[in-house]
Amino acid sequence: MDWLVDLFSQQTVVQAVIVICLLSAIGVALGQIKIFGVSLGVTFVFFAGILARHMGMKVDPVMLGYAETFGLVLFVYALGLQVGPGFFSSLRKGGIQLNMLALGVVLLGTLMTLFFHFFSGVSLPNMVGILSGAVTNTPALGAAQQTLRQAAIEEEGMAMACAVTYPLGVVGVILALVLLRYMYRGTVPTLNRGQSAYKTYIASFEVRNPGIFNRTVQEIAALSSKKFVISRLWRNGKVTIPTSDTVVLENDHLLIISSEADVSALTMLFGEQEHIDWNKENIDWNAIDNQLISARILVTRSEVNGKKLGTLRLRNHYGINITRVYRAGMELMPSSELMLQVGDRLTIVGEAASVSNVEKVLGNKVTRLKEPNLVAVFVGIVMGLVLGSVPLSVPGIQFPVRLGIAGGPIVMGILMGAFGPRLHMVTYTTQSANLMLRGLGLSIYLSCLGLDAGEHFFETVFRPEGALWLLLGFCITLFPVLIMAFVSVRLFKLDYGTAAGMLCGSMSNPIALGYANMVTGTDVSSVSYATVYPLTMFIRVIIAQLLLMLFL
Repeated sequence: MDWLVDLFSQQTVVQAVIVICLLSAIGVALGQIKIFGVSLGVTFVFFAGILARHMGMKVDPVMLGYAETFGLVLFVYALGLQVGPGFFSSLRKGGIQLNMLALGVVLLGTLMTLFFHFFSGVSLPNMVGILSGAVTNTPALGAAQQTLRQAAIEEEGMAMACAVTYPLGVVGVILALVLLRYMYRGTVPTLNRGQSAYKTYIASFEVRNPGIFNRTVQEIAALSSKKFVISRLWRNGKVTIPTSDTVVLENDHLLIISSEADVSALTMLFGEQEHIDWNKENIDWNAIDNQLISARILVTRSEVNGKKLGTLRLRNHYGINITRVYRAGMELMPSSELMLQVGDRLTIVGEAASVSNVEKVLGNKVTRLKEPNLVAVFVGIVMGLVLGSVPLSVPGIQFPVRLGIAGGPIVMGILMGAFGPRLHMVTYTTQSANLMLRGLGLSIYLSCLGLDAGEHFFETVFRPEGALWLLLGFCITLFPVLIMAFVSVRLFKLDYGTAAGMLCGSMSNPIALGYANMVTGTDVSSVSYATVYPLTMFIRVIIAQLLLMLFL
């Protein structure tokens, strides 16, 4: 059995792979255990690595550095690729307000980090590690580590500081949400402002406005600044799919797809809103009118990728209507300027033969999407690493600034996800494939990070220095969240679900998001989380580097 002992004890390539895989498996399994309804998820891999290193497990340093770098790159690129399609659209309209509030959380945490550094005596690298753990942002830690290595500066236990403060970083946000819930119970607005700002809304109207009698749909659309789609038109008991040339008459009944915030304006435009709830989940659209069917069609043809919806002229050519577009978990308004991407799922309404013809145009071949486009993944990673290596001269900094192995790939992933289709590049990956890439990369990175930081972890925690790190980290977690929660609810009148999702996104904390979803019982928190998460994740990665470059 000596060969088995040697397999785990001798620092070989095989031993490194076995140890990293075992730690990842054990950490993921233990991360599913909930204590008081809270679990650490995949981040438990981090602590499995710390425990293994504390017990004497060692891995070849070269292999450890390679695996750690590769895992981080894979994770941040897949993350950027996932959030890319909705990144820039989230900065417009209501997303601007939420992102500004989230950046307020980031700014407060950064200022507190600098304050504690100057007045507590904790070194700046360790404070950046504390910040990364307090806001549960391991990519920021990776970026900071790369910055120190480029400057040939010792890390001074940065990863250990992150490990010490990480658990309370998870719990602290949940505690802040609990306090927010009870502090403002009965005074928090119940209107789901965040949900109405981003999700489509269905309403029906009876045409009573003389100003639009005998006008075409195209002419009516030009009269309003609001975006809407007329899904169905009922006239004399018959239903039709209106085209841009369809003439609207008095007493016509129209089914409109728009946003909830625009309903009052559309009521003034059409005349009278009918009091029918068309937004229930259990509506059988095919049973409403026998002449028409409703189907969801997947865009799988690469020829359609990157084309504007209006250029396909599907409504006029086939007599159908597109009522919704689903992309990366978001529901988009099907405007003529919307750029289609492979993987988009369109809700089509029309006669069966027409829907079948549109299906041939768009593809709807699910099997095509089961094969991930690995070319885009590998090329994107290479481009991200090249981008991260580009030296940028900044006045006042003695060495060039680089995005590094964390910043470069996440920026390139966002750009590929957002603009790849416009260059007719198929960058789509299924949600399961993307989750697999992210989970694999994060597990490898966290296990290596734990092995790297675990040698002196426990002795540090039980020293006065470790207790100070815990206190500072908990303050950086709790106070920015509470302050911006107060601002969000009292000054901007956000409802609890929207504010909670924004706060979770600003702290990169999906575990706290699960608590917010459980409390609200809706997906409002998830919508605002997805709105602010991409920008705040990117900003935190950059800030971790700038702090070291400017103040070290």
